[in-house]
Amino acid sequence: MVDKTLGNAEKMIGGGVSTLGKGAEGFSKEFMDFLNKYQVIGLAVAFVIGTAATKLVNSTVNDIIMPIIAVIIPGGDWRLATLEIGPLKFLVGDYAGAIIDFVIIALVIFLLVKYIMKGDTTKKV
Repeated sequence: MVDKTLGNAEKMIGGGVSTLGKGAEGFSKEFMDFLNKYQVIGLAVAFVIGTAATKLVNSTVNDIIMPIIAVIIPGGDWRLATLEIGPLKFLVGDYAGAIIDFVIIALVIFLLVKYIMKGDTTKKV
């Protein structure tokens, strides 16, 4: 009975069971072509390095730059500074810290790209 059921199943799918191995091989090749064409592996590596770089930049800002700024600006921890207008409370210190973080990250990326592109001999449009 099992043999008859398997035979019926193969008839229902049109004999595609024997070509399943070829389809899996084609899928594997297609998937590898996708990874190579869109450079997904390089993107994943860049993402991981970017995450680590973000931690490094945040630590640099919080542990080295901000204590220097805190000495210059009287009043203690300036990241906790707020601006209250009526019922509204703006976290201006935290926002200023985010801007400083962004500027440092943008500067580091600019310098890295400039250094990397120095060796690029292709013409730019």
